[in-house]
Amino acid sequence: MKNSQFAQPLFEFSGACSGCGETPYVKLISQLFGDRQMIANATGCSSIYSASIPSTPYTKNEKGQGPCFNNSLFEDFCEFGLGMALGNKKMKERVAKLLNEACEKCDVTPEYKALAEEWIANCEDAEKTKEIAPKLRAEIAACAAKGCETCKELQTLDHYLVKRSQWIIGGDGASYDIGYGGLDHVIASGEDVNILVLDTEVYSNTGGQASKATPLGAIAQFAAQGKRIRKKDLGMIATTYGYVYVAQIAMGADHAQTLKAIREAEAWHGPSIVIAYAPCINHGLKAKGGMGKSQAEEKKAVECGYWHLWRYNPALAEEGKNPFSLDSKEPNWENFHDFLMGEVRYLSVKKAYPNEAEELFAEAQRMAQLRYKTYVRKTQENWED
Repeated sequence: MKNSQFAQPLFEFSGACSGCGETPYVKLISQLFGDRQMIANATGCSSIYSASIPSTPYTKNEKGQGPCFNNSLFEDFCEFGLGMALGNKKMKERVAKLLNEACEKCDVTPEYKALAEEWIANCEDAEKTKEIAPKLRAEIAACAAKGCETCKELQTLDHYLVKRSQWIIGGDGASYDIGYGGLDHVIASGEDVNILVLDTEVYSNTGGQASKATPLGAIAQFAAQGKRIRKKDLGMIATTYGYVYVAQIAMGADHAQTLKAIREAEAWHGPSIVIAYAPCINHGLKAKGGMGKSQAEEKKAVECGYWHLWRYNPALAEEGKNPFSLDSKEPNWENFHDFLMGEVRYLSVKKAYPNEAEELFAEAQRMAQLRYKTYVRKTQENWED
């Protein structure tokens, strides 16, 4: 994690709320993959701080490379990103076809042929394509200068030579609720896309309405007496496909696990979904420093069992190993109630409805314990047969 922070962020000066829990994840992904990243962003907080026209926090490196960003709606952001990925896939097929055509019909050098064959064999390998692309571009340009029409066409498509990293970014309102049908459709497609769910457990940008990610007992608009039904486990639903990489992370709780999950998700040649816990100004952090302590709040959430860290890696299943790993330690459940009382969204319930609050909080803890036991059982499955 430490070394990753020497990489240039290609997402900077976002203008989000001070201490926003979402932006550190977006920044980290831009440091890892920003030079070849494509982003389909749902409407919401992340679309506002990512595209505050006429400025944008996305930038380029010294080579002129940087993320390609576009924004769509709540209800179709995943399909929008899938369209980007399918368009890119089609263009790469066209590049491969033209390379083969050039090798067969044009007066190309042996180096051209070797590079073309190497690129076609490794076009899904990001590091390989980054290594091959400059050399192949030079060969294409030299051949085009000699009058080869195929290579002239290839020159217009040479920006597809480096494997792109497709990211689909949305909040919990878009991912758990309004855009869930699209999200499910996209992960079911089997295509190589990465979905980042910035989970604030509430509709942040529209004023703090309850979503299916809002936990039992939390107060929000449309849940003024505290939500009475437990949180949807989006990650576990996604694992039922078997070929989707899934991770649940919290940067402030475990930097190394966050970095590992994001890298594994991007490396998996198939759909991935990373659910990131993101404290929000709507939570009303009571700690001294408020949202300046959002990373510390993530750590507390994991330590008390409010949030759990885990990964489901289908690559392990292919090796006959258990794909599920529970990365957070056994929680200290005694601190669960204190954690709730450190946020206004729970404290308000206690003040307004003192007779019901403790019952709700006890049930919230029981639901968190039930979820934890489910994860523990997943780690005990035998995948050898």
